[in-house]
Amino acid sequence: MMIEFSKVAFVDSVYDLRRLPGQLVPEIAFAGRSNVGKSSLINTLVNRKNLVKTSSKPGKTESLNFFKVEGGLHLVDLPGYGFARKDQKTREAWQDLISGYIISRTALVCVVVIIDIRHELKQLDREMVDWLASNGKPFLIVYTKADKLSNNEQAKQAAALDAALNIRPAERLLFSSQTGQGREELRKRLAEAAGQAD
Repeated sequence: MMIEFSKVAFVDSVYDLRRLPGQLVPEIAFAGRSNVGKSSLINTLVNRKNLVKTSSKPGKTESLNFFKVEGGLHLVDLPGYGFARKDQKTREAWQDLISGYIISRTALVCVVVIIDIRHELKQLDREMVDWLASNGKPFLIVYTKADKLSNNEQAKQAAALDAALNIRPAERLLFSSQTGQGREELRKRLAEAAGQAD
């Protein structure tokens, strides 16, 4: 399968699981805490500046946003988790939307979990990874904002996060939307994941 990541188009914003598009192609979802750089990562992945709207305000994405990539793949931008300033009802609705989609979607071949490399592992990130693992959902960890650290600091922080998540280095990659670090590797891994769905 030849995935053309730079040929991408918006499909739909889904606020209700009953309105999900047909499961015609493999899907890759992007999950992360609010304001972790999810939109920037997707824009960098597909080589577009504003395909996914970025915001300095966390909690901007409130729906499942589907994008079609040429070659037979959907990218799905999930609402950020753990944003405290939204009311409880809204947060619960988001969680139901995210978990309902991930659990029920047979077309979903990988969840990219985006974690800021600069910080210690947050409880919400640990819970997301543990939840995916316990439900048998394939995932790939991406440590983003790598450009903010020196190479030595990157290695040190990545090793600490690996240990905290109990994963091997092969199960994650380092990424920067500023420098493009990790973009080709991420494209390769996602294309492989999509190919495994055939």
